[in-house]
Amino acid sequence: MSHRLSDRINNLPVSQTLEMAATARELKSQGIDIISLSLGEPDFNTPDYIKEAAKKAIDENYSSYTPVNGYLELREAIGRKFKRDNNLEYNPDQIVVSTGAKQSLANVAMVLLNPGDEAILPAPFWVSYGAIINLCEAIPIKIASGIEQGFKITPRQLEEAITPKTKLIFFNSPNNPSGAVYSKEELRALADVLVKHPGIYVISDEIYEHIIYEGTAFSMAAFDDMYEQTITVNGLSKSFAMTGWRLGYIGAPEWIAKACTKMQGQITSGTNCIAQRAAITALDEPISRIKYMVDEYRERRNLVLGYLQQIPGFIVENAPGAFYFFPDISYYFGKTLQGKRIENATDFSLYLLEEANVATVTGDAFGAPNCIRLSYATSKELLVEAIGRIKKALVS
Repeated sequence: MSHRLSDRINNLPVSQTLEMAATARELKSQGIDIISLSLGEPDFNTPDYIKEAAKKAIDENYSSYTPVNGYLELREAIGRKFKRDNNLEYNPDQIVVSTGAKQSLANVAMVLLNPGDEAILPAPFWVSYGAIINLCEAIPIKIASGIEQGFKITPRQLEEAITPKTKLIFFNSPNNPSGAVYSKEELRALADVLVKHPGIYVISDEIYEHIIYEGTAFSMAAFDDMYEQTITVNGLSKSFAMTGWRLGYIGAPEWIAKACTKMQGQITSGTNCIAQRAAITALDEPISRIKYMVDEYRERRNLVLGYLQQIPGFIVENAPGAFYFFPDISYYFGKTLQGKRIENATDFSLYLLEEANVATVTGDAFGAPNCIRLSYATSKELLVEAIGRIKKALVS
């Protein structure tokens, strides 16, 4: 009997970050000493005060189905967080809690995009944005922004990408994979374009907002004239080292929030009850309680930057946010290394895996084919060893 999967799943790409991480784990299981710089996952444990809140919730017998859009107490805490950190006013009916920010993003796209609509993707972009657009049967429109412009698009590029079919733009600052951070002035210039097109909505993915080393993050929705056009997406995975807890959320115009609740009600229903109770504590506590993680990331960033700048052919930016470097490695295209021909970033990433035993992610996954992504969310010792291996594999 033949297997007849849907076109939807057949056309869906595999996440290249998860695929590389799985390959690295498989090689490790075979006894190969692989250092993985592929996954964007904090290597810290969840802070104890958050774990204690989860234990308390278990002892208090939180075990029943939760409201589809999240506990009221959590949505109120998220509202306080939005006001404190982003100067945004969202009431509980404008907030929807989901099983990770990835589900939040998918919910918003599913309720706004029709087949044939266009969604703008400033490149480089997170790998799942394009896949989510494809699932909606919409059309991704990529805007390239290379290292020469700091991986940030210009207002002119945005204006030129807009057509009568444009419905949505995915926006991510601090950015995964580049670490780029748009200033308030740069966002204002983009907003000046978007306010002329009130039928276009912005998904502002702010999951890395607290992992920033120069300046501060700014929310697109904080501009009064962009508030009704913007859906603010955030979560606990990155800043609070809670990747496995799976909790994300949106703040949005109420009609969009209600639509997302309706969508989620038919897919997963409400988010895990214990994670929600712990999230109330995480969000209500002062942000200073997670500063130690950001301080450590800053030290790692400075360390890795110095080593990367010593590798011939690497063009690298001093990323002001997130925990990635995204070097341009196109210098190696067309060259042969250890008998292996390097034609593109995918070839280069595979070469590093095979010859240096270091897992990275090809820039093709992020819409930037001249680059690779390296995560520095691991120990300094492993980072020094990994970059040393990369350099040796390229200069020997």
